Amino acid sequence: MGGVRAHVMDGDGEVRRAGGRSQEWSQGWKMAGHWTDAHPHGADRLCEAGTRVYSQAVSRGRVPRADAAAVSCLLDLALLHPDPDDMDWLVPTRPQEVMTRLLRGMHDEVRASQARVGTAVAAVEWYAGLGDREQSPVEGAAIRVLDGLPRIQAAMDEATERCTSEVLAVQPGGIRREDELAEGLHRALEMRRRGVRMRDLYTHVARHGQGLRTYMELMGEAAQARTLDEVPERLILFDRTVAFIPANTDRTIALELRHPALIEYLVTVFERLWQLAIPLTSPLPETGIDGISLRERSIAALLAEGHQDAAIAERLGISVRTCRAHIARLSETLGAASRTQLGVRIAQAGLDGPPRAPELLPVTAPGVPEAPTGL
Repeated sequence: MGGVRAHVMDGDGEVRRAGGRSQEWSQGWKMAGHWTDAHPHGADRLCEAGTRVYSQAVSRGRVPRADAAAVSCLLDLALLHPDPDDMDWLVPTRPQEVMTRLLRGMHDEVRASQARVGTAVAAVEWYAGLGDREQSPVEGAAIRVLDGLPRIQAAMDEATERCTSEVLAVQPGGIRREDELAEGLHRALEMRRRGVRMRDLYTHVARHGQGLRTYMELMGEAAQARTLDEVPERLILFDRTVAFIPANTDRTIALELRHPALIEYLVTVFERLWQLAIPLTSPLPETGIDGISLRERSIAALLAEGHQDAAIAERLGISVRTCRAHIARLSETLGAASRTQLGVRIAQAGLDGPPRAPELLPVTAPGVPEAPTGL
């Protein structure tokens, strides 16, 4: 073995020196338990002193025990062991045996890695299989984006077909077009046949459309409608399990919501608005101020908040032209000659907030002097 320094061979046939820096091999040796705190390396990358002493042992056939005292790693890694004929000497483990040990450690690690990979693949296949199963909408995503009117309509149709007990809807805007009401009438009648109850919230403006009243008459006791000055954006809730709301201004993108907390929140909002709303079959209340309609009171409150005509019209479901006509009548009734003066008159008349009890309403009439300023 004269002059041969320790070598090992990797799986590709490449010969590497035992003093090399192969991290993969050291990990394999470490897995086999050949790793010490005093010498944190494996047989594949000996320290400089270990390399020198082991090389001497291989080239000479043995080495004095005293020479190896400072490199205990060689004994710890079983690269040197006592000479049976003379315990004062240490003989080297053959390089071929070292290589076998290293390869065995690597083989064990590879097998363990393969087992872990197999387990991971099996888990991935199982999870992927879950997605292949036919899921009912209740088992679907908590929030789903519906991009485009065809997808929105398809999802709504499916929810309509599955609905068994209740539909809650908020319908913003003004007078409902009769063609829109007629288009959805057959679906509504089918739900009525199944015993589904429907409640709709509209703005007060919707009362002026004959189509809505005809629709409600056809639906009978299965449907109820109430109105408010203004309502939030469109909302449709089916069986208190799935809801649809718009996700952009032109309503070409919608969100399908199934998260229980979101559904509960939306139901609560609807129920509170429903309690504040006025049944379609009941007349609108008087404002308590002669010459001012309920709609003009709503416009006055929004003007007091600083909203522009277009924004007021959109919120109340009327045209900008109609809105300005109401503002003109409001100014005439309150005796205001300008927008600035109208704001003062609105505050004096108590129209800048929610309706008050009749006994608390101030007495107003055209020509009421303006409140002093600068206080």
